Amino acid sequence: MAINSRFAVGVHILSLLEINKEGRNTSEYIAGSVNTNPVVVRRITGMLSKAGLVRTSPGVAGATLARPIGEITLYDVYRAVRDDEADPLFAVHDKPNPDCTVGKNIQYALEKSFNQAQTAMENELAGVTLDRVIHDILQRGT
Repeated sequence: MAINSRFAVGVHILSLLEINKEGRNTSEYIAGSVNTNPVVVRRITGMLSKAGLVRTSPGVAGATLARPIGEITLYDVYRAVRDDEADPLFAVHDKPNPDCTVGKNIQYALEKSFNQAQTAMENELAGVTLDRVIHDILQRGT
């Protein structure tokens, strides 16, 4: 699953845990909301748990938020669901032709812009908390 999908599903899971905090939030229930397989939900919930965003108990169905929604940023979720912290958001294709002027220099030409774009995106995500996302969800209503 691509990072953007895992990220969106992670935010979906956390939002549902808050909005349905009085209910029983099993992976099957969450999967019904996300419209995916419960295995996907369990895998992403495991990532969120490892990052300290969700609490789960072995052998007990259901999950809860580990921190108040005002203390969880979208950047926290983004970091939690990345497979590899060192994997950049943008990457230049592998093995361009070193005998070509473009192939030899494309990485250098793009690297600064790619790094700046990733930093800008991460800074934006760090400024948005889960309570704002949930507010926006509830504002739209049913």
